[in-house]
Amino acid sequence: MSKKLRLGAFLPGAGQHVAAWRHPDANASGPLNFEHYKRLAQTAERGLFDAFFLADGLAANFGGLLGGGGSAKATDFEPVTLFSALSQVTTHIGFIATASTTYEEPYSLARKYASLDYLSAGRAGWNVVTTIGDETARNFGRDKQLTPVERYDRAEEFVDTVKALWDSWEDDAFIRDKASGQYFDPAKVHPPQHKGQHFSVAGALNVARPPQGYPVIVQAGQSEPGLELAARTAEVVFTAQQSLEDAQAFYRNLKGRLAKYGRSADELRIMPGVSVYVGKTEAEAQAKLQQLNDLIRPEEGLTLLAGLSGGIDLSTYPLDGPFPDLPKTEGWVSRAQMMVDIAHKHSFSIRQLYQWVATARGHWTIVGTPTQIADQLQLWFENGAADGFNVLPPVLPASLDDFVDLVIPELQRRGLFRTEYEGKTLRENLALARPENQHAARRGERKAA
Repeated sequence: MSKKLRLGAFLPGAGQHVAAWRHPDANASGPLNFEHYKRLAQTAERGLFDAFFLADGLAANFGGLLGGGGSAKATDFEPVTLFSALSQVTTHIGFIATASTTYEEPYSLARKYASLDYLSAGRAGWNVVTTIGDETARNFGRDKQLTPVERYDRAEEFVDTVKALWDSWEDDAFIRDKASGQYFDPAKVHPPQHKGQHFSVAGALNVARPPQGYPVIVQAGQSEPGLELAARTAEVVFTAQQSLEDAQAFYRNLKGRLAKYGRSADELRIMPGVSVYVGKTEAEAQAKLQQLNDLIRPEEGLTLLAGLSGGIDLSTYPLDGPFPDLPKTEGWVSRAQMMVDIAHKHSFSIRQLYQWVATARGHWTIVGTPTQIADQLQLWFENGAADGFNVLPPVLPASLDDFVDLVIPELQRRGLFRTEYEGKTLRENLALARPENQHAARRGERKAA
């Protein structure tokens, strides 16, 4: 059987484009409309997507919006809560929810995701993020955000602690023998008893080991500490590159780091983000992009750039002047550097940059016919740039419908994408192995020795 590409569906509210909610076909109330999300999940499942992915923030983002409302990012459901409900109206698609290692605690997060994995019958994934921004910090009793070093030190310990909690119970720990009255085997429960730099967790988790062993671990960081965290712990990485050459370099770099952690290249799926504007003709696709760009208000464009750059304020610079040289601040992130590099490469003004970024927040954008779209995806997939893609529809639900109805059949015709789900769990559909309980594994090693 030939290798198939993997597809995630990134489906926020009204869509990925910053002005999506203003589009005539958009559902502006989508972020808090369960029926809207239900339709999206079922459409993505009809298209045989591996997973429904949602980013998340921990601060209300009202900047640049008239009346302080309306944007897809101003308010939204908490992802695990939403996905718990959507798991009941779907059967195969996975659910990758974002949660922060900076502002959550390992025990409650491990419990949430174990619960989602049970409710969905093994379709949960955790997108591990280290949250930036002073605005968020002030919502959690801090005056300013943690430094990058502090965030990633905490994240490393956080992920290890969560895995230890998921391994609190071995897979066969619960006997539930009514005749004898024995509910579980005490020899197969392992409280973490963790005491580290950031966390002290006695355990054991009050949920049995998740159906997948661990929900699928996902990450999106591209900084040096982010790459190391991904190489050690991630099973899926969502990334942002603009060219085949950059994507190939990232792919080689990250896959090349796995061996030092005892991992093989096939244990990690790299899935760049791609926003697709598809039409029956190229002119129709270009018109869809232009219609959205014409709806961007300058205030919202500046807010978008500030969010991507870790809070850099560009409002004092002329919109149509040359892009300024920006001083690197303490909160400087990899996406900020990418934004600056794009502006300099294309000689963009601030307005031109936010129009360019608005399509997909710095992710790859393809505009064209189904054949042209499939040509580009195939080129990256077959030339060491991607194991699949995280698809970011510009306007919802219309752009997701377009991708499922126009692009998916073309990918299937070429033998690049599945025609039915391979398994029942997210791990099975991503062709990722189920991790063995670490305590059972050590016991097996001792017996073998």
